[in-house]
Amino acid sequence: MDTFVLLGNGILTAMEPMNLFYALIGVTLGTAVGVLPGIGPALTVALLLPVTYQLDAAGSLIMFAGIYYGGMYGGSTTSILLNTPGESASIVTALEGNKMARAGRGGPALATAAIGSFVAGLIATLGLAFLAPWVVKFALSFGPAEYFALMVLAFITVSAAFGDSTLRGLTALAIGLTLGLIGIDLQTGQARLTFNGVGPFFSDMAATGGFLSGLYAWLGGLFGNISAALLDGIEVTTLAVALFAIGETLSVAAAGHRTPDKVEAIKGSLWMNCEDWSRSWKPWLRGTAIGFPIGAMPAGGAEIGTFLSYATEKQFAKKPEEFGHGAIEGVAGPEAANNASAAGTLVPLLTLGLPTTATAAIMLAGFQQFGLQPGPLLFVNSPDLVWGLIASLLIANLMLVVLNLPLIGLWVRLLTIPRHWLYAGILVFATLGTVGANPSPVELGMLLLFGLMGYMLRRFGYPIAPVVVGLILGPMAEQQLRRALSISQGDMSVLVGSPLAIVLLLLAATALFVPLILRARGKGKVLAQLAADED
Repeated sequence: MDTFVLLGNGILTAMEPMNLFYALIGVTLGTAVGVLPGIGPALTVALLLPVTYQLDAAGSLIMFAGIYYGGMYGGSTTSILLNTPGESASIVTALEGNKMARAGRGGPALATAAIGSFVAGLIATLGLAFLAPWVVKFALSFGPAEYFALMVLAFITVSAAFGDSTLRGLTALAIGLTLGLIGIDLQTGQARLTFNGVGPFFSDMAATGGFLSGLYAWLGGLFGNISAALLDGIEVTTLAVALFAIGETLSVAAAGHRTPDKVEAIKGSLWMNCEDWSRSWKPWLRGTAIGFPIGAMPAGGAEIGTFLSYATEKQFAKKPEEFGHGAIEGVAGPEAANNASAAGTLVPLLTLGLPTTATAAIMLAGFQQFGLQPGPLLFVNSPDLVWGLIASLLIANLMLVVLNLPLIGLWVRLLTIPRHWLYAGILVFATLGTVGANPSPVELGMLLLFGLMGYMLRRFGYPIAPVVVGLILGPMAEQQLRRALSISQGDMSVLVGSPLAIVLLLLAATALFVPLILRARGKGKVLAQLAADED
């Protein structure tokens, strides 16, 4: 009963005129940016993060929720009409949706994707509302050792989930953890990795005179400014925008000339006929049932749910021969699973403070810019805020259907923007947004530096999300570890002193070694097959 009362209060908060306006702006911006080719929800949320800086906490997070859902919806349009998934979770939608568009049925494909997203988002958001209080009650029993074990599980699962190599995922995580060490140590007050000794060194060199004294003085002032800026640590939003927006732009520019993408024209009716409805409603429900629990798992992710939904619909289809040639079930089920997983991702994010996807990691940065730390205490200390956010997801979901179905023609026109204009605009917008939020030459330099790092990570196949997760969760994990060791007076056994901590660490070990074993067995089978073929 308490959940109904809290959700009702949240709906009243979300229904305030200004909050409705923020939600409308969020879904519009999120869809408009998310529908652009090659831009997934993570890049959409990172690019629009600076837009929310000047708002109050409630308005900012409500707009953020709209951007999140709008970006998820926009990805289906590019997958269906352009065969260009903005993220890996939209690959399955492109398999059948683009075939439908080529056959002149792009309208029904977009319609079933939009309505399926609405149905899945509605059910999954209600699931979030009723599941979150139970998770919060469980999480309130955590001590420092249990929280540290939970952070280790998050580190391992995020590193193993992104990319084809666990080692590369762990390397990217190590980069993020190292960046998280920069700044003032809150327990000792010492500056760490801030180059605080470099500035005085060059200043002393300048004092000795000589023809290079001017250069030494300039370097001393430069590193003095850098050191002062780094005392507060690396800004998460700067890193996220740089890695996702700047890095992606540089990666596209480095790819050089490519064949222009062909946008499939929408022919015939935009709406679904009776047969389309009868073939879509069950996949919507099955996709929701598959996507939400997978998204809510700490090691979940939308990719798994979409592929499972596609395989399930292929098994249940009355016309399985249409799969691969434009089966509407292959769009309805995976799109529902994708959006249900998006709401499921908010369960570990809001209740435990664990981002399980790149988009969730950037959303966590959005909370932290207002001094809010998602977790069980967020529900205790800021119930109006968190329940208003959950209720705004319901409103944003409804807005998406009402807004987007009539505007399909507008989104199709956006798809025709030339890529060199598109990514040049992203570069300018990301730079102005970051500098506008923190007008500092050092911040601009870090934006460029991290953008180059994002390009290099993409160039050599390293995942981006573990870097952001390491920067966000690294200081929290360090704090919990040091707190646990302080309580036990340095006794390391406190880290495995409770059954819950042991279970979490065992899950982390399983998430680390099982993919390695499976990959090794897969490679062994391939090598054995090649040897048999040679014989």
